[in-house]
Amino acid sequence: MKHTKKFAASAMAAALVLPGTAAFASGGSDDMMHEDKAKNVTVKTKAADLRATLDQLLSEHFVLAVMDMKKQYDGSKDAEYYEAALKQNALDMTPAIASVYGDEGAKQFEKIFVDHNKYTTDLVKAVKADDQEGINASKAETEEFVQDLSSFLDTATEGKLPKAAAEEVLRAHEADVYKTFQEYAAGDYEGSYNTFREGYSRMYDISKALSVAITTQMPEKFDNSKADTKAADLRSTLNSLAAEHVALANISMTAGVDQAKDYDAANWAEDMHTADFKAAIKSIYGQAGADQFEQVWTKNHIEAQANLVTAAINDDKKMMGDAQDMLKMFTNDFGAFLGAATEENLPTKAAQEAVAGHETYVQDTFMQYTEGDYKGSVDTFRESYAYMYGVGENLGEAIVKQSPEKFMDGTPGSMPNTGNGGMSDTNNNATTGALALFGLALGAAGIVVARKRQNA
Repeated sequence: MKHTKKFAASAMAAALVLPGTAAFASGGSDDMMHEDKAKNVTVKTKAADLRATLDQLLSEHFVLAVMDMKKQYDGSKDAEYYEAALKQNALDMTPAIASVYGDEGAKQFEKIFVDHNKYTTDLVKAVKADDQEGINASKAETEEFVQDLSSFLDTATEGKLPKAAAEEVLRAHEADVYKTFQEYAAGDYEGSYNTFREGYSRMYDISKALSVAITTQMPEKFDNSKADTKAADLRSTLNSLAAEHVALANISMTAGVDQAKDYDAANWAEDMHTADFKAAIKSIYGQAGADQFEQVWTKNHIEAQANLVTAAINDDKKMMGDAQDMLKMFTNDFGAFLGAATEENLPTKAAQEAVAGHETYVQDTFMQYTEGDYKGSVDTFRESYAYMYGVGENLGEAIVKQSPEKFMDGTPGSMPNTGNGGMSDTNNNATTGALALFGLALGAAGIVVARKRQNA
C-alpha cells in the first residue's frame, strides 16, 4: 500500500468522470486569461490548509467532549480514555497556534482551552447528583471560559475576529455541548443526536471565521491566499462529511454492543447522514441513481455493521463471519460500481482495495472495543478521524481540477443546496453539488493516507 497517496489523487479524479455529470463539465472559453485563472484554482493553499487544520481540531474537540460526558455519565469502561483524548486534543492545538502566534501565545491559548475541559466533568457530576447549584457553577465557569478565550482571540487577531463575534460563536458552541448532554441525560436520545449534528456542523463555521481572521491579519504568511474561497469551502464540507461518517459509525456500533438506550437514535443519526448523500445524488443522477447508491451503501455496509454488533453481543461467530463477508461483498460491489461508472478510469480492483481499507478502520475500532482494549479503540478512532481529513483535500482537489470554472470565486454556482447536516456558509451551491460525488468516492477516499500499520 505504499503507492496509496499517489493512487488516491488519480483515483478521485477518475471518480469524477461519471455518466450524467454534465453539470460539472467545462463549458470552455475563448478568454485565455479566464482559462489561466481556472487552471490555478486549487484547494491546496496555505489558507485552506490552516482552515482544514482548525476544522479537524475543533470538530474533534466537540465530538470528544460529547462522548466524554456521555461516557462519564454512564460510567463506561472507556470513559477515562475519552477524557484523556479530549485533553490531548486540546494539547494538539498548541502547535497550530504556535505556528501563527508563537510559543507565548500558544501557551496562553493552551491554558485557557485545557482548563475549560474540566468543566465538562464538573457538569456531569452535578447532573448525576441533580445538583442545581453545581450545574449553575459549571455554567458560570463556562461563561468565564467564553470571556477569556474571546478576549484572547480578539487580541491575537488584532480585532479581525472581534470579541463580540467570538463570544457569540463560543457561547453557541458551549450551548450545543450542554444541550446535547442534557437531552441525553433526560432520555431524549433523538433530540440529543439532532443537537449533536447541529453542534458538530457549527464547529466548521467557527474554524472558517477564525481562519479568515488569521489569514486577513497576516496575508503574507499565507501567500495572500484566502480561507473562504469556493474551493476551500468545498474542502471543508468534504472534511465535515467524511469525519462525521466515522464518528457516527463508532458511536452507533459501540452503543449497540453495550445495548445502550440510545442505540436506535444513533442508527437514526446514521440514516440522516446517509439521506444527505442520497439527496445530493438525486440532484444529479435522478431517483434511479439515488436508489442505486442507497442500496449499495446500505445493504452490505450499514446493515453489515449492525450485524457485526448483533454478532458481538451474542458471541455468534457464524454471524460475525457472515457480516464480514457482507462487508467484503460491499467492497467488491461498490468497487465494481465505481469501476463501471468511471469506465475503469478508477480501476475496479484498486477501488475495491480502497473500500476495504476504509472498512478495516471501522472494524478495528469496534473490535478493539469489544475485546476490552479501550485505549486502543480510542486511539484508533482518533487516527481514523484525522485520516478522513485527507478526503477533503484530495477529493476536493480532484473536483476543482475537473471543473475549475465552477470553483472560481466571483462566478455563480450551479448545483442545488441539499441542506446537509445543518451547515450554513460552507454549504454553498457549488460545494453541495460535489457532495453527490463524495458519496460515490468515499471508498476511494479511504486511501488518502496510508495506514500506519500497513506501512510499518
